[in-house]
Amino acid sequence: MKKILVISLMILGQSVFAQELALVKEKAKIGYIDKSGNYSIQPNYDAAKDFSDGLAAVKIKDSWGFIGKDGKMVIEPSFSRTRDFNDGFCAVERDGAWFYIDKKGEKQTMPYSDKIYDFTSGVAFMKVGNKVGAFDKAGKVTIRAEYDVIKPFQNGYARASQNGMWGIIDTNGKVIVPVEYKDVGEYVNGVTWAQKEKAYGVIDGSVFTVVEGADKIWDFGNQTLTYAKRNGKVGFVDKTGKWIIEPKFAKARAFNQNLAPVFEGGKWGYINKEGNYVIEPMYSDAEVFSNDNLAAVKGKNWGFIDTTGKVVIPMDYEISVSFGFNEKNKGFNNGVSRVKKSGKWGFLDTKGNLLGNKWFYNAELFHN
Repeated sequence: MKKILVISLMILGQSVFAQELALVKEKAKIGYIDKSGNYSIQPNYDAAKDFSDGLAAVKIKDSWGFIGKDGKMVIEPSFSRTRDFNDGFCAVERDGAWFYIDKKGEKQTMPYSDKIYDFTSGVAFMKVGNKVGAFDKAGKVTIRAEYDVIKPFQNGYARASQNGMWGIIDTNGKVIVPVEYKDVGEYVNGVTWAQKEKAYGVIDGSVFTVVEGADKIWDFGNQTLTYAKRNGKVGFVDKTGKWIIEPKFAKARAFNQNLAPVFEGGKWGYINKEGNYVIEPMYSDAEVFSNDNLAAVKGKNWGFIDTTGKVVIPMDYEISVSFGFNEKNKGFNNGVSRVKKSGKWGFLDTKGNLLGNKWFYNAELFHN
């Protein structure tokens, strides 16, 4: 019985931590709701931030501290400013000085930096003079401060620049793509795009292949095709640099669920990977399909269609930009979409039901 109780408590703790919560503002106070639309943490705060890495910063009088998802104070308010927890660490300010703390609120000693940065992918940047490097959570320098610019790490890789040229490095400082390109995109699944002198092409592993005639290429993300421009028109190329769909559209966005929004003749529609219309151009705007198999489309206002083109949620809303998807799509992420109607914010489920049947003065995206 005792063993069963311990296991049950462990599962309960894990589910509480994994639960996504959204910051909402009701009248003048801030609280947090779960995906049922009900308050998980009552609106008691004048100022607060989204949950990140299981903790959220809240302001009590003039000081910031951190609460857990049960609403209990985990780190007592003593900071004048805070950022968000990532990888178990957070940058905070007290008495005019910035430093890192762990989830116990204990100060961490890290290598010197002229500017303090958040941890991402297990490392934080350090700036020494005009150069940038990085160190890990143990305070070990993994990348010497020898780069002019390092963009934020994504999936363990980052774009890095020296002497005006760009390449890709990992969190240990290993050069994945040589720093010899005029520009380079995000590195995902061993693939990126790059510009070498005047030529645009695709890098698969370490091989650069010129895309014939391309004068702009967008990131692949997790897709096998990406959109590219040639002579003012947009088409799609694969990871070998071959044009799969000839450039004939005025605009396009990324494939997901095997469909991509394209703009032609003043309207947006959706094509398949053979370049054929599955949903004819009829919308004034259209976004990438989410992993929930829904896409935000605009008539007079925004609504949602499924992959057959059927309107699932009427076009009655304003739609927020979500940064949880590689295309920064407007609309659904993990089963909910943040929407606005009559000046207030709320969340819809994939059936178009309003979570908790509640609207708020403000609402942010759900976070872990």
